[in-house]
Amino acid sequence: MKKLDKKDIDPKVFKLYDDYAHNRMERREFIEKLSLYAVGGLTLTSLMSSIMPNYEAIQIAQDNPKLNTETIAYNSPKGGGTINAQLSRPKDAKGKLPGIVVVHENRGLNPHISDVGRRAAMAGFISISPDALTPLGGYPGNDDDGRTMQRKRDRNEMLEDFIAAFEYLKNHEECTGNVGVVGFCFGGWISNLMAVKVPGLKAAVPFYGGQPDAELVPDIQAPLLLHFGELDERVNAGWPAYEKALKENNKEYQAYIYPNANHGFHNDTTVRYDEEAAKLAWDRTIEFFRENLK
Repeated sequence: MKKLDKKDIDPKVFKLYDDYAHNRMERREFIEKLSLYAVGGLTLTSLMSSIMPNYEAIQIAQDNPKLNTETIAYNSPKGGGTINAQLSRPKDAKGKLPGIVVVHENRGLNPHISDVGRRAAMAGFISISPDALTPLGGYPGNDDDGRTMQRKRDRNEMLEDFIAAFEYLKNHEECTGNVGVVGFCFGGWISNLMAVKVPGLKAAVPFYGGQPDAELVPDIQAPLLLHFGELDERVNAGWPAYEKALKENNKEYQAYIYPNANHGFHNDTTVRYDEEAAKLAWDRTIEFFRENLK
């Protein structure tokens, strides 16, 4: 079924999906409320098809011949124990590479985030994309079950899993030891907290991520590049206080708010995707990493 164009969908549908995707609404309630917008030629089926992820939209295939991509396991002693992750780097690399930890949303290492990890590798980095659902069996193959599973884990233990991924990558024989982090939604919160808790982190790029408490900001050592969608009221509500604390503590940061962009605008598997904003944000991200991880 052909997906609807974003302009054909009531903006309230995106808010509805955001509530559902962030566990503030059960599936039955979500479908009941979504059905109210199936009017004027729109059907519930077409709305569901348009707003739910379509993982055929992959930019860099797992078997791309320009990359060495594999599944590895590392130890997270303060988190979930043994954690599986995708490790990807360019085949033609000459010498060691700077590293990027890629942090998933609130549903485990799904095909989209794996794709983002490979995009980072195509840009000339060695990337690690952990699956924080590993202790529960790993990403289950669909986002609905993935969200349910991730709710069963403590988010601070998951933070430790990604800190352990940083240590693994930093010490990898193919890495220069200069490592940054990029994350999306839940992963944006992880990226912000890693900037607080990891003194050796060289750069952090949270996409529409929750902010740390103001009293934690003095501990930030890594430069920050923050991306927000203009229409993302929930996440953006915490930005003024965060920016104030960053300024008061003389922290290095850049922040961009992308006009008319929703939460999740970088995710090209859903109708919330904003191609112009996503491309610009990713270009800025790669340039930021090149400047700070060299």
